Amino acid sequence: MIARIFKSGNSLALRLPKELGFRPGEEIIVTDHGDGTFSLRRADDKVASLDALYGAFSTGFMADGRGDIEQDDRDWDRATPTHTIR
Repeated sequence: MIARIFKSGNSLALRLPKELGFRPGEEIIVTDHGDGTFSLRRADDKVASLDALYGAFSTGFMADGRGDIEQDDRDWDRATPTHTIR
């Protein structure tokens, strides 16, 4: 599928084929993959990117790690089931 870039005021705009189903005024998220490729998705899409999930953390977040956390002892012997399924 080929789309055309055109000048709109002082900006560039991308003309998307009608078949893609976008509506006028609809917001989209453009992701630059850094290798010359881009992807588009609807802004109301529920898929969250790692940048969206972790982008709010400061640069030094957990720079010193989690620290020592006491763990409960566990019996990893799977040969002895702790319960029976009927």
